[in-house]
Amino acid sequence: MSMVHFVGAGPGAPDLITLRGKLLLEGADVVIYTGSLVNPKLLLDLRRESEVHNSAKMTLDEVVEIMKTAVGQGKTVVRLHTGDPSLYGAIREQMAKLSALGIKYEICPGVSSFSAAAAALKSEYTVPGISQTVIITRAAGKTPVPKKESIRMLAAHGATMILFLSAGLLESVAKDLIAGGYGPNTPAAIVYKASWPQETIIRCTVSSLAKSAAENQISKTALVCIGDFLGDLYHLSRLYSPDFSTEYRGKKE
Repeated sequence: MSMVHFVGAGPGAPDLITLRGKLLLEGADVVIYTGSLVNPKLLLDLRRESEVHNSAKMTLDEVVEIMKTAVGQGKTVVRLHTGDPSLYGAIREQMAKLSALGIKYEICPGVSSFSAAAAALKSEYTVPGISQTVIITRAAGKTPVPKKESIRMLAAHGATMILFLSAGLLESVAKDLIAGGYGPNTPAAIVYKASWPQETIIRCTVSSLAKSAAENQISKTALVCIGDFLGDLYHLSRLYSPDFSTEYRGKKE
């Protein structure tokens, strides 16, 4: 059926796209990909006759016009976004345009870079007794954020925090994190291009975030992870404790 499929390309490594996403991509007549972020190796298995567009220099209306024309010709379109399209994928406005035009669309989820970052760090974001909440957000830059969602206000929770699109703003980010409640020595990490061959992990503290990024010449394409989940302290999960019964296992005295 002729329609548009929003597909999450995953964090970067070609083999981290989902099986469904790979199949949709390989069967697409038209592919519009986020050229500034999506690994071009994902395009190697496209059909020879597939029409490919790089959206890096395109406007919203130009992207939608390609979709409209292709669907009108009975073609299947894949809009290939980095990571998972539901996180900072700017798909809401695309879907609204398609709905207004009466064009059908579906979303194929992808592996987010924040999941790839945890894997690279060999860490668990939700550690018993340390943090059971993950805040995914971004610092205010060219794109503003709601006042109630400022870094300073969110920092008051003391939870695990993952910052997208903020690697170039770390001096102000660190000030807001500390003013909001994180201690200057709270563990932090900068994960550059998680799952790519260029993947780089920089472990530091909240107070040294800006210095660490500058020393490693990182200002974009990196996630910033903050919280005590990066430390050495943790508590054993009750799930596997012998004195904890579950639906499948009774207590073991």
